[in-house]
Amino acid sequence: MLITRARVIVCCPGRNLVTLKIETADGCHGIGDATLNGREQAVVAYLEAHVIPALVGRDAQAIEDIWQFLYRGAYWRRGPVTMAAIAAVDVALWDIKAKTAGMPLYQLLGGRSRDRVMVYGHATGRDIESCLDEVARHVELGYRAVRVQCGIPGIATTYGVAKRDGERYEPADAELPAEHVWDTAKYLNHVPKLFAAVRERFGDDLHVLHDAHHRLTPIEAARLGKAVEPYHLFWLEDCVPAENPSAFALIRQHTTTPLAVGEVFNSIHDCRELIESQSIDYIRASLTHAGGITHMRRIADLAALHHVRTGCHGATDLSPVCMGAALHFDTWVPNFGIQEHMPHDEATEAVFPHAYRFDDGHFMAGENPGHGVDIDEALAEQYPYRPASLPVNRLEDGTLWHW
Repeated sequence: MLITRARVIVCCPGRNLVTLKIETADGCHGIGDATLNGREQAVVAYLEAHVIPALVGRDAQAIEDIWQFLYRGAYWRRGPVTMAAIAAVDVALWDIKAKTAGMPLYQLLGGRSRDRVMVYGHATGRDIESCLDEVARHVELGYRAVRVQCGIPGIATTYGVAKRDGERYEPADAELPAEHVWDTAKYLNHVPKLFAAVRERFGDDLHVLHDAHHRLTPIEAARLGKAVEPYHLFWLEDCVPAENPSAFALIRQHTTTPLAVGEVFNSIHDCRELIESQSIDYIRASLTHAGGITHMRRIADLAALHHVRTGCHGATDLSPVCMGAALHFDTWVPNFGIQEHMPHDEATEAVFPHAYRFDDGHFMAGENPGHGVDIDEALAEQYPYRPASLPVNRLEDGTLWHW
């Protein structure tokens, strides 16, 4: 089954999304997500200049060999651009293989480990009360797990919080990076009050998550983890930048709050030490940014040996193609923890018709052959690429900080 054509489709039905479509001689096609938020065109150039010319004429069934060719053969390995491009190829090829086999992707991976996939939604508000109202809305929709983020008094703009209540949070809303101001002390003093209010209103059964978005030092993260222990978070996410794995060992010494990290990871080498030292509880790498299904299976297998579970990134800076493939992966993977879910808008869902569905706080992957997501190319053309950059953070004294 030879690859006869591969091409990149870029569209912006609300957010910029990059899709790779691979076609074979027998008329089958598969698609993969290559979106890298704020750096989409870098992946497009990599695919078009370096990857696609090397794909045409290869056997679409040789997924492992093609993965190794693109990874080892590049010499300059890893990195977000390279691994997003490899992931798009990999997911598209798994889509083709499952379609050829006439089965949903999870069956090709080894079958079900569970009947449904628990997901968490995002509740945000400019203050605690409006955030609690958003949590209530998610509970009414059936979510069993909710990530909560709220505005911080004295900080004009806070990660995860929309500019106005009722709007979608959209960080990449300017052609050049916006500059936000951050104050860690104000954050650390306020956030425990949010969790106290959540537990008071919603009780102990709701799974509650929070994202610190890499902004803390290890001892600050330890302080936060210890402060929120009475509210038993499902996890505290990305509390410090992960370039130094030993930072998590320090945090571990001070708190039993579960730790999650990895949405910016690209390979098993980014998380190997964290997993092997059992410094984290959940690995959050995504299929789109960590080399596709082929590589995520290796990460998950390593994690399983060390009591670490998956919690794959699933924000709307990834397309429904990634979500569809991730749900098949989640249905199969033995050490599943939870799946992030931010609903795409109606325009995006129309561009990417899909078989997965939401019910009572969980997703079902769907039974269509392949990963169950396709692209309406004619509709995609109505939403051209729009340059957009993620913000940066500065401390109140002007020092550039982690966004």
